[in-house]
This record gives sequence, C-alpha cells and structure tokens, in this order.
Amino acid sequence: MVLCPVIRKLLHKRVVLASASPRRQEILRQAGLRFEVVPSRFKEMLPKALFPSPPAYAVETAKQKALEVARRMHQKDLRAPDVVIGADTIVAVGGLILEKPVDKQDAYSMLSRLSGKEHSVFTGVAIVHCCSRDGRLDTDVSEFYEETRVRFSELSEDLLWEYIDSGEPMDKAGGYGIQALGGMLVEQVHGDFLNVVGFPLNRFCKKLAELYYPSGREDPRPAQSHQGRGGRDEDGGERTQAAGPEEAVSSRTGHSPPPFPTGLLELVDSFKASKALFTACKLKVFDLLKDGAPLKAVDVAGKLGASACGTGRLLDACVALGFLQKTDRGYSNTETANLHLTSDGAYSLRGLVLHHSDHPWDLSARPESAGRDGVDPHDGALGERTGPPCQASCAHSEETRLGLLRAMHSLAKLTARHVATAFDLSRFGSACDLGGCTGALAYVLAREYPRLRVTVFDLPEVLQHVAGFQPDGPRTEQVSFLPGDFFEDSLPEADLYVVSRILRDWPDGKVHELLSRVARACKPGGGLLLVDVAAGPEAEAEAEGLRRRAGGERSAAVYAHLLRRLGFADVRAAGAGGRPLALLGTRGAP
Repeated sequence: MVLCPVIRKLLHKRVVLASASPRRQEILRQAGLRFEVVPSRFKEMLPKALFPSPPAYAVETAKQKALEVARRMHQKDLRAPDVVIGADTIVAVGGLILEKPVDKQDAYSMLSRLSGKEHSVFTGVAIVHCCSRDGRLDTDVSEFYEETRVRFSELSEDLLWEYIDSGEPMDKAGGYGIQALGGMLVEQVHGDFLNVVGFPLNRFCKKLAELYYPSGREDPRPAQSHQGRGGRDEDGGERTQAAGPEEAVSSRTGHSPPPFPTGLLELVDSFKASKALFTACKLKVFDLLKDGAPLKAVDVAGKLGASACGTGRLLDACVALGFLQKTDRGYSNTETANLHLTSDGAYSLRGLVLHHSDHPWDLSARPESAGRDGVDPHDGALGERTGPPCQASCAHSEETRLGLLRAMHSLAKLTARHVATAFDLSRFGSACDLGGCTGALAYVLAREYPRLRVTVFDLPEVLQHVAGFQPDGPRTEQVSFLPGDFFEDSLPEADLYVVSRILRDWPDGKVHELLSRVARACKPGGGLLLVDVAAGPEAEAEAEGLRRRAGGERSAAVYAHLLRRLGFADVRAAGAGGRPLALLGTRGAP
C-alpha cells in the first residue's frame, strides 16, 4: 500500500536512491515507493568549518551525493533518471558533528560524549529532478532537513563496551542505531523517529506534496490519469502517457504489482561490471592510457587490434565504473586506475584482478556442475578441500601460483602499514606471520618496530618465490622465512602470532582449527593479531548462508567471541586501512 496520492506521483517515474543504506531502502519501500539503488561515490569530505550549522552540512552532502549519481547515470546511459534522492544523516552535540566512527575507540568517544545528554539528529535530503536536452543534463534540486532531539541515559562502562563489542555502532552516524540494540541507550525521543533511523519519511511526503500540489490541494483522480513517464516538459509541467498493461491490470484487480526487483537486477549488472574490469585489465587498457594525451576509442582499438565499436563500449563501461575519464579529446585514466590498475602502479592490484578473472571466477561461474554432477565448485582439482589462497595455488601450475603470489603481495602492500600500526605492538619481541606469503607485512612490521624479529611461516612451494618480492634497499636480519604447514607442523615460538587476510574463504571448521592451534602455541601474555575483511552488521546476516557453506566475511563480533572462547582476553578491534579490520587479543593464563 502506498501513501496516496503523494508517493504515487513517483510510481511511474524512474526513481533512484543514491544511498546503499538498507535502513533508508526499507523505509521507502514500506511506504510503497519503487526505486533503483545506485550508491553515490561522492567522498564525504566537505570541510565542516565552512558551514554555518550542522544541518547545512548534511543538506549539502545529500545534494552532492544525488548530483554525483545523476551525472554518472547520465554519462553512462546518455539519459538521466527522472528523480534522484540523496540523504545524509549526522548527529550533532554542542555544535560538534559526529559521523560514523572509524574504530572502536572512536565509537567509545562518541557514545561517552552522548551519555546522559540530549543531542540532535539531522538528516539532509535532496530531491533532484533530472531531464536530458540535446545530450545535456539539466537538474532541479529541492532540499530540506529534519531535526530530531534524542536524550541518552547515563551509560555505564560495561554497557558502553557491550554495545561497542556487538559491532553495531561501526556504520552508523553518532555510533548507534536506534532501531536495533542502540535503542537500549535512548531515554527520550522528540520528533520523527524514522529520521533517527535514517530517513524523515513524513517530511519527505510533505515536500513531495509541495512539489506536485503547489496549490495545496491533492489531485483526487486515479493514479494512472495523472502519472508522467520520463520526467517533466520544458515548461515544467509533467509529461503524461496512457497507463500500460501493468497499471490497467492493477486498476481492475485492485492489487498492486510486486515490488521492483532492484536487488536481483543489481546482481546481473554487477556481473557485467566485473567482466568489464577483467577484460580491460587483460587487454592492458589502463597501461595504454597511463601516459600521454587522451586517446579516442578508434585509436585505442587500433593499438589493441580490436573493433572500434566493441572497444568504445568497453571504454564507456570503464568510465561509468569510475576508472576512466571521457572528454572531447578522448579517454584517460583516473587516479584510481593509475594507482591500482596499471601493471607498474605504486599499489597495483592488477594481479589480483587477473587472478580472480582466471580462477575463482571460473569456479563460481559454474555452480551448475554441483547440481548436475555432484561436484563442489569449492573443491580443488583433485577433490581436496581448498584452504588458504596461497596454499590452494600449490596444486596448480607455476604460472597460476606466481599470479596468485603477485595478487596477494599487491593487496598486502596496500594495507600493511595500516595493519602494523593499528595497535602498539612494541611490547612484543618476536612475531610469527602465519601464511605470510611474500613477507610484505613482515617487512613493514620490522620497519615500524626495530626490536621485533618476524618469522614468515608458509609452504615451501610458496617461499621458493619470495626472492622476487623483496623490498628495495638493504636486507634486514629482522625478517626470516621458515617453510612449513601450519595445519600439520608445530608452529614456531613467538610472542605474537599474526593471521592476516587468510581466513576469509575458509569454512568455520578450518578457522576454528587454526586459531585453536595458535591458542595452544601462544604463551600467557602473548598476543594474536588477526586481520580480515569484516562484514558490516547488515551484510553479515545477508551472507550468513554462504559463509556457513564456503567461508566468507565474518564480523568483528564473531571473531572477538571466538578468540575469547579460545582463551584470549582483552580483545580489541581497530580499523586497518579501509574495510580490513584488525583484532588484537592477549593470551590469558590456562
């Protein structure tokens, strides 16, 4: 059921929500709005000091999010959606703007500041009407904000840390979610509750009424008699079109059609996006465009020996993905492409892209073999269960193994310093990096902590190639390499064990087995530094079925619970360079 007649004014328009927030999506879907989800790539780094008030900052951020999506979709499809909705929610207390915490300590600081006090939650909303004229994008922006005042109870230290350890604060403005566990912190709410959740639905509907019923009277006619398709006329009025078969059936039966399958279509499009990236990397498109002036599609096609038409489509897809820029002069790399997608970029991930293109992608792209032949696509070539990426590669060719080593090395280089400095590790004299592969993290640990001796423990087939990955400069005796299998052999003695980015694709049983071995080897007072790509609270529930079967992202709370069960106390979490999450636990007495 929709909130007639306000929301229905948008039912036959192409509406886009420029937000990945599942909470905003749920609020709008429950109101009956049909929309696509295209998360904005706008970097939320506006200088707060330039804005006269917190809500002004939220409104401008919401507007820039929506405009970025409108421009990108217009550039990609040569036409824009009819309406793009952007939103940004912030928490403000004493004039200070609180956004999402960067780590647990930041969440603690935020929640302590809110304890026992009243604060304001502002959501800025931008409604951007779009139309294309002569290939040019025209936009009309309407914006507003809503304020809700929230008072917290006095929070004890135990309650604070219990909530922080749940993992819920990490992706929410102000460090709490009122609609879930965070509700136990709240004493009073004055204003729109949904505004605190993430979207002020009541004010949004009022704004739509202002836009579509400027006389203040609602149109009593049936929805299909005044719905427009494709935006507004040049004079500002709506273009109308006769109801299609779907609307006619809906009118006769009294039933609304099912919700638009946005999530399903996004999965289809994400497959195409990945294939575009894989193809461009294989063809070395980004290497070709790295230096010199921009090139036209026909020039790129000539250098690649490919068709101009197909090359143009590939280049336009890379523009839409944010990897290339397109001007009248031609195509050129973005900063992201130069840094991560060229063969010799400072932090090149091209090896990782090619590895996923050639190997894991093939496996996951053929799940039909599991149903037809009883073959598990996660099994190795000989039917054995695959383990860590570097170990799994040992069953494959030399070329495949080197490709995977390059991929793991480039990814480790990208995050090594963030991992090494996520906590103060100066109290440890020795460390053992289990599955440390090429030693990228080990060398950074040695540089950050001159007293630390680091042993990289990995399979002989992996370590025979490490000479080709040594960092520039003089060799250091702080880092050594020891061949072995951490499932079969005794673990080297160390004050600190490091398990970095190797657990993601393991089933729960293997994760528990390795961490149990580490717990037995670790002496009281010793530590375990665990690094992985951690799922957020929303993604965790969604991916639970896949993770139980074949490994996947686990939340900080899941890992922390497991480490405590294995005897590690004082388990702390911290951000480690973007999505990767680092946890440090100290081994207690047996």
